[in-house]
Order: sequence, then C-alpha cells, then structure tokens
Amino acid sequence: MQVQARMSNPATILPCVTQAVQALLKATREGGVPATTLELVHLRASQINGCSFCVDSGARSLKKAGETDERLFAVAAWREAPYFTDAERAALALAEAATRLADRPDSVPDAVWDEAVQYYDEKGLAALILMIATTNLFNRVNVTIRQVAGSWTYS
Repeated sequence: MQVQARMSNPATILPCVTQAVQALLKATREGGVPATTLELVHLRASQINGCSFCVDSGARSLKKAGETDERLFAVAAWREAPYFTDAERAALALAEAATRLADRPDSVPDAVWDEAVQYYDEKGLAALILMIATTNLFNRVNVTIRQVAGSWTYS
C-alpha cells in the first residue's frame, strides 16, 4: 500500500508556523540538556504516538549526530537496555509519562518527576518538557495528515 499524505503540511500552508516552531526548538536547545538526550526524548515520544515521519527523521538525526545502532534500536526498550545513562533514563521516563497522559490517573507520577529532578535543574526540566510537548505537537499534526516518512523537513 502506498502511503499518501492527506494534505500538505500545515507549516507549508501557514509559513509563520515554521518560524514559531524553529524559535521554540532553538529555545529548547538552550536549556542545557545534551542534544542527544533531547533527540532521544523526541524519538521515544514519536514511537509511542506512532508518528512514522518523526520516528524516521528522529532516528536519522541521531544517526547523523553519531549515535550508535545499538542505542537507536533499543530506544523503545530503554528500560531493559544497558546503553543509556541514568540521566537519559530519567528523561525517557518523563517523555513516556508526559506523552501518555491519559494512561493513568496520576499522569506524571512523583517518582518519575523526582527521578528527573535528580539529573536536571529547572532550566533543563523546562527544556525537556518543551521538547516533549513540541514532539507531541509534531506527532499529532503528522499522524492526522498522514505525513509520509522522509517526505518533508522543517527548514
């Protein structure tokens, strides 16, 4: 089956959106969290949301930045894989909880938050939360319009 987008990406229809998103991503990168961690969070949230476009672009971005195949292949099973630091694990747990808000009454449990606080200061937490939220925005747009993996990039 040939996957086809339902419509053009909204950022191409409303160009000011691209500028706003780029500004948000730039601010997120200034939070002191390693770029690799932000990209791992993006990849994990995208996997959860089933956004093939973001999974593809996130994995490619990490690979281009020098990420190993072992870590890329294991992101979906990070809890059982030995390839991630404790700080990355805390960020991935936060990404999962903040992405799966409706899965439990206490969406982001204190245990998840407390673990993240051990590794990230308030600025770093802000960066992580904004990356997770921005990824969820991307995922919802791309899944809704069926954005085809590899078909379009934010410039």
